[in-house]
Parts: sequence; structure tokens; C-alpha cells
Amino acid sequence: MRLILAIVLCVAWTLPGWAAGPTYRLEPRRIALDTYVFEGAVEHFTQENGGNILNSGFIVTDEGVIVIQTGPSRRYGEEMRAAIAKVTGKPILKVFVSNQHPDYFLGSQAFADVPIAALPGTIDGIRVEGRAVTENMYRLVGDWMRGTDAVVPTEAVLPATQVYGGHRLRLISLSGHTPADLAIYDETTRVLFAGGLVFSDRAPTTPHADIPRWLESLDVLAALDVAVLVPNHGTVRSDGSAISQTRDYLDWLTAALSRAAEGGLDMTEAMALGIPPRFSSLAVVQEEFIRSVAHLYPKIEQSVLIKID
Repeated sequence: MRLILAIVLCVAWTLPGWAAGPTYRLEPRRIALDTYVFEGAVEHFTQENGGNILNSGFIVTDEGVIVIQTGPSRRYGEEMRAAIAKVTGKPILKVFVSNQHPDYFLGSQAFADVPIAALPGTIDGIRVEGRAVTENMYRLVGDWMRGTDAVVPTEAVLPATQVYGGHRLRLISLSGHTPADLAIYDETTRVLFAGGLVFSDRAPTTPHADIPRWLESLDVLAALDVAVLVPNHGTVRSDGSAISQTRDYLDWLTAALSRAAEGGLDMTEAMALGIPPRFSSLAVVQEEFIRSVAHLYPKIEQSVLIKID
């Protein structure tokens, strides 16, 4: 028996990744000139996917590399940086983080030697909630998070157009998905990194949502001349259909929950509402709808209550 165990351990320790832990096997996909995306799964955070549900990316400029989102863990950030190095030997110039949700910034330890930029509201959100969301990610995805700590972005950015090695990046300050949502539009290639505001073939998440402001932000994005749209989650598209899809879902969600509140339904009854067939193709739609009821319904109920003096 001891001999069998020794053989098993010997074989196991020679397998790739056994000693180093799990790997995301990140593969960058070129979507436009100098522009690459790491496509995540359209799922929830799980032990199986290690939290890899986000579309992160990078732009190789003449001066160096611009990174957009750092992923859900230190391991992801390190693997992302290694994958970038296989594409180009140019240095990392700057990292942009679009919002305070964990899959956008928890890989930032791998980029601690360069400026990490975000909107002031995102910096505040990470400073206040960073430790709590990190601990929650440990519970959700386990060993993938080993060694991960929340890193607060080091540079506050405001709406502006910044030029890096021939690429004109328009930084657009919006909100609605979270209190501060940064979209990045490359005027040179007409690629839009929409941050947390656009979902493509996946139901939107709403833990920090302000739906009216979110819809206003979608109006801003819809007005851009976009050749390639990178949503935070889901399919990369060559048109604005993901913006329309996100808007359609949010419009329906708001109307459905308002009608439910006006009809006197409690939260459990609201969770049992039917979802229109046109949204049946959206990944994790049933689960996200139930979560959205929990996030949004109390405030909607309050808005329809009749005050009695």
C-alpha cells in the first residue's frame, strides 16, 4: 500500500499545475489593431472557473501596453501579465479599472509597479468594500484566491482623452451599474471597452445598480461610433446590439418589478414572476433575476407605498 501511495504521489507531483495550483490558461484574442481580449465564461463565480467570468483586455501602443481590468485574483493578474509578455516585450504603461466589483480589480497585485487608474468613486468603493469582497471571493472560489489582497487604485482619473503611443483613449465617466463606471473608447480603432455597463448574451448583475442612471449611461455609449464592443461579460460584438439587449432587459426588469409592487406582491412572489421568452437565451438569467429582486425590490416597494399622515 505504501508503495502504491508513493507512486501516486510521485506521478501527481509531476503533473502540470499540481504544485503551483490551478491555472486559468489565459489566451488573448486579437479583436482589432493592437487590441486583445481575454474572454471569460458567462457564469457565476465558482470553484470550477476560479472567478474568470470577465472580459479583460490590453492595447499594445507604440509606447507600451495599456491594461483594462485585472481580473478576479492575484493568480489571474500574474497569468494575464505573463500572457501579455508572450504577445509583446513592451512595458506595461498603465492599468485601468472600470468599477469596484471584484473581478475588475483583484488581480492588481500583479501590476503594483505601474499606475493603476480608476474613477474617484471606484477608488472610494474599493477602499471601503475591498476587504469584504476579497473575503467573499475566497469563500466562493477557494484556492484560486491564494495570496490575493485588495489593491486600491493609485491614480484618480476624470473624463478626458489621453494619447498613448498613437492610440487616443477617451475616458468616459458614467454610472448606474455601480456608483462610478469607467468606459474606455479607443478613437483610433473605434473599440469600446464598455466596463460594467453592457452585458452581451448574459443577464445583468445589479448589486450596486441605479437603473435610471444606467439607462442614461447606455444612451451615451449608444451615441459612439463603435466598430468593436467589449462588454464586461459575454460576447464581443461588432455593433451596438449588446447595448440594446442590456437596455431591453433593464427596461423590462424595472417595469415588471414596479407592477409587482403596485399589485401588492411580496418579494417571494415577485421572484416567481415569469421571464419573457426573448430573454431565455441570456446566460444565468433566472439566477440573476432572483438576485435583482433581492437587490432592487425593497426600494421599489417603498416608492409605491402611500404615505398616511
